[in-house]
Amino acid sequence: MNETAAPASAKVNAGDSSLRLDPDLHEFLASHGGPFFELQEQLKLLRKNALRVESRAVLFVALAWGVPFLLGLPRSFSLERGQGAYLADLGVWAKFFIGIGAFVLAELQVENGLKAKLAQLARAPIVAPTSIPAAATIVSWALRQRDSRGAELACLALAVFASTLSYLNFHTAEASSWAVEHLLEGNRITLAGWWSICFSLPLFVFLFLRGAWRHLVWTRLLRKLATLDLRLVATHPDGKGGLAFLGQYPNAYAIFVFGMSCAIAAAVAKHHLNEGLSTATLTTVMGGWLAIVISFFAYSLSAFSPPLYRLKEQGMSLLGAQATNYCRSAERKAIGQNVFPASTPEPDTELSDPGKHYEATCKLSTILVSRATVVPVAAAALIPFALVAATMLPYKDVLSVLKKLLVL
Repeated sequence: MNETAAPASAKVNAGDSSLRLDPDLHEFLASHGGPFFELQEQLKLLRKNALRVESRAVLFVALAWGVPFLLGLPRSFSLERGQGAYLADLGVWAKFFIGIGAFVLAELQVENGLKAKLAQLARAPIVAPTSIPAAATIVSWALRQRDSRGAELACLALAVFASTLSYLNFHTAEASSWAVEHLLEGNRITLAGWWSICFSLPLFVFLFLRGAWRHLVWTRLLRKLATLDLRLVATHPDGKGGLAFLGQYPNAYAIFVFGMSCAIAAAVAKHHLNEGLSTATLTTVMGGWLAIVISFFAYSLSAFSPPLYRLKEQGMSLLGAQATNYCRSAERKAIGQNVFPASTPEPDTELSDPGKHYEATCKLSTILVSRATVVPVAAAALIPFALVAATMLPYKDVLSVLKKLLVL
């Protein structure tokens, strides 16, 4: 793979033998590779060294959102929601404008974020030097999975299935809109509707599923790395054995999550448009979606909880024994004997006070996901719902729900 062929010496300190890694370990490019990437490369939409996310986002949004707008002229300029106007359709804005744009723009952020976290695993070095070859093998496996033609074909098939459902839904619509004309003899799909069925919706679904699949590959990569020999230390100042930086990786997906959240928030708004939305319902919906988003990332990070738990358990055991010996030695020096003397003489060896180490080990967290580390991605998940809800509920009620969920 060309994007992983850069010399490792250009990326690591050659003076440290633990950092002389297989280049693949430093070049996990989450947004490269695969048939869709190759197609865009052939069309000169991107290059291996330049994803050009801004120009591609503009192009894809223009095709997905702009073409139906043009095909529906002059009715597209209407803002009458009751007439099914294009500009008044929240779903169109959420999926074809914001969603598709966000999925493309997220590619660079995701790729840089995941690459940096993986590199830090080696630079720390968290992965023991003896496990570097195994780690490089795991990353090479992940790159092959990333490039899987079968996976992208499955994403495309599901996108076509979603379009089929949309086609069937248009034929059962009971009112005219920008996408369909409701006639006595049966519904007739407009040109704008056909474009959304054949291009806009499949592109939205495909980009989402492709991004989700690549995150699944990353998840499996992390879970495999968690089984290697890791150089964790219970007294690390980050309070997570040296792995706290990994717990921040979900924030690389903030734009991606925002795009998907907009689509779901628009669907919720459409469902509650006529029947109203209560504060209790809003709290349930936003809380449920936040739980899904956090779980999406927590599963990959949960693989590091077992080694962190073993680190904490064994560290407390060893430090507890050391503390006992140290304190008994200090007691003998202070009063000439131990209050609870041993049946055999105990050597008075010089021991270091393990108190601070013991306290740090007691405070060691075995869970990498925390509220503080995922605030950006949590906000990205909730803000679209809050904006939609603000059109139906008092602003103070919506803000109160948003604050409570972000604090939790």
